[in-house]
Amino acid sequence: MQSSLSLSFSPTSSATTISRSHHSFPLSTGTKPLNLRFCGLRREALGLGFSTSLNRNLHQQQQLPRRQYSAVVSAARSDNGSSSGSSFDYDLLIIGAGVGGHGAALHAVEKGLKTAIVEGDVVGGTCVNRGCVPSKALLAVSGRMRELKSDHHLKSLGLHVSSAGYDRQGVADHANNLATKIRSNLTNSLKAIGVDILTGFGTVVGPQKVKIGSSDKIVTAKDIIIATGSVPFVPKGVEVDGKTVITSDHALKLESVPEWIAIVGSGYIGLEFSDVYTALGSEVTFVEALDQLMPGFDPEISKLAQRVLVNPRNIDYHTGVFASKITPARDGKPVLIELIDAKTKEPKDTLEVDAALIATGRAPFTEGLGLENVDVATQRGFIPVDERMRVIDANGKLVPHLYCIGDANGKMMLAHAASAQGISVVEQVTGRDHVLNHLSIPAACFTHPEISMVGLTEPQAREKGEKEGFEVSVAKTSFKANTKALAENEGEGLAKLIYRPDNGEILGVHIFGLHAADLIHEASNAIALGTRIQDIKLAVHAHPTLSEVLDELFKSAKVKEHASIPVSEPVAV
Repeated sequence: MQSSLSLSFSPTSSATTISRSHHSFPLSTGTKPLNLRFCGLRREALGLGFSTSLNRNLHQQQQLPRRQYSAVVSAARSDNGSSSGSSFDYDLLIIGAGVGGHGAALHAVEKGLKTAIVEGDVVGGTCVNRGCVPSKALLAVSGRMRELKSDHHLKSLGLHVSSAGYDRQGVADHANNLATKIRSNLTNSLKAIGVDILTGFGTVVGPQKVKIGSSDKIVTAKDIIIATGSVPFVPKGVEVDGKTVITSDHALKLESVPEWIAIVGSGYIGLEFSDVYTALGSEVTFVEALDQLMPGFDPEISKLAQRVLVNPRNIDYHTGVFASKITPARDGKPVLIELIDAKTKEPKDTLEVDAALIATGRAPFTEGLGLENVDVATQRGFIPVDERMRVIDANGKLVPHLYCIGDANGKMMLAHAASAQGISVVEQVTGRDHVLNHLSIPAACFTHPEISMVGLTEPQAREKGEKEGFEVSVAKTSFKANTKALAENEGEGLAKLIYRPDNGEILGVHIFGLHAADLIHEASNAIALGTRIQDIKLAVHAHPTLSEVLDELFKSAKVKEHASIPVSEPVAV
């Protein structure tokens, strides 16, 4: 998730000033290019300034001979750093060994910090054990099944397949084995660099102090990161039995493939499971509280996705309704779902199905952390933080040396966002000011075909333009014009660019089509780096590849010829 950015400055003048939204940094010239680690952060997060002391420390770090610097990093990797005579047990203690905690730990050791990670369950957290990893294994199966069962698609390629079937337990084993493998890889990667894995639930008992498990063991650390993640959110009135009324945690075990399953919620989780269940032969009914399916996506993408992912499949739906009560199947009776109007709360209908999957989002896992011991009150379960992930107490003041990343802070509930936040925190505690631009973080839904997005939707962009007084334009391109997509017989798809024509700033990109989840990163990196459309138009893409969808998209944008207004730095959210 990291790359290198090399900056070189012309020696024709004695100093160059980089100006950003809040700071200006004078840089001496005539020096060798600086290699700066970059991770989807605003460019002022390069850490060049902010205070005299920071400048002095960074200058000393930059002047550190390459051989000496390598030795420091090697030492950190071999013996987990050193607290340098500190009175603390660790430089950094991370509560939670999910993707966010893992990413922070790796970066901390690289920075020379003595690091420990506390885990009360298993390494890998939700993503690896009950989320994105096993779900991708199931989706890989559903993708193959769709190909094998599509006679029209196969015949167009000159292929003949007699029949396609599956072994439910074999599919479930594939998902479980993948989770086990990735969990083992993460555990071994932490051990290999000397991160101490402390088993037990971590509880903050005071400033810079954490109690491990039910014992009286207290561990101290100069800085603490809370990375406890989230759990499935189950609305009131829903009775989960783990068999016929299930959450995503249960569904990933694939203990059964019901003939008819209702999915409550049509966001990322609901859509992906509808892809899996329909590929394996189930009928699906969506129950959505809002007036349209896929409410979190760009409206134009939602309409196209519904036409491709919902309408042709064994899926029906009820929108604008709440599932006020869900009763598991028992005594020979089916699962009962009582629906009420989302606005009037009047009874609407009752569904009788074989199973129900609750896909209504996720809730932060923050209970029992001892936050009251540092005067922190959660907001709907989320831990309040500022743009630098620093925890805010009940009086609106920052809690020194305490940070929170990932789902527990609610800023952006994605595994890779948690990892980026963790890396940003580590940069801060090691002397570089980092502010993560969440508008540069991509998201993806791994249906067939996929959906991906980064930045603002068109309605959000137009609202922003109206408030701030700038014009918003939209460019689109179709997968039907892409050679590689046509070769795969997968021409159904659209890429959409939302931008400012006055300065070429990319406000948002949305893709629906083959490998959309892989294609989005060119756009997300462009937003992170502040690259303008008029510059990215000059980039070269291999032919014939799907990446040319983005190439054509950027080339079709109409930026004013003499655009001179600088690209604004998005406010961290």
